[in-house]
Amino acid sequence: MQDANKGQAQRLDGRKLSIGIVQARFNEDVTSALAAACRAELAQLGVSDDRIGHVTVPGALEIPIALQYLAQRGRYDALIALGCIIRGETYHFELVANESGAAVTRISLDTRLPVANAILTTENLDQARARQVEKGRDAARVAVEMANLLSDIV
Repeated sequence: MQDANKGQAQRLDGRKLSIGIVQARFNEDVTSALAAACRAELAQLGVSDDRIGHVTVPGALEIPIALQYLAQRGRYDALIALGCIIRGETYHFELVANESGAAVTRISLDTRLPVANAILTTENLDQARARQVEKGRDAARVAVEMANLLSDIV
């Protein structure tokens, strides 16, 4: 086992990585901003554009099946889930938030591939907009760091 305690700067080097992104189209203004911030941060971390796969799906509940398919293809070192669930007047918010979150985690564990979960769950659109850029950046950093960490542990 190589030294799994490398510095954070080394773990944030994405030059050798391939990253897959799954973006929900529901609340597309927010998810597009998430995606733009995520892709910009991946570029800052050295992930070349030709090593980023980016697919869109209708909503948060469809994200897990696309993640699973991308993971099974074996082309990616890490995946990123981008979505936005805003509380409404019905129980549907809890259902979508809980099911999509649990499925994203399960896919990561089942496939042994890091998945950065940036599916926002907010009370309103203003909260989502306030988080869209930073959470997109965070997702990129998490994906790169975890891909490098797991590569070092193996």
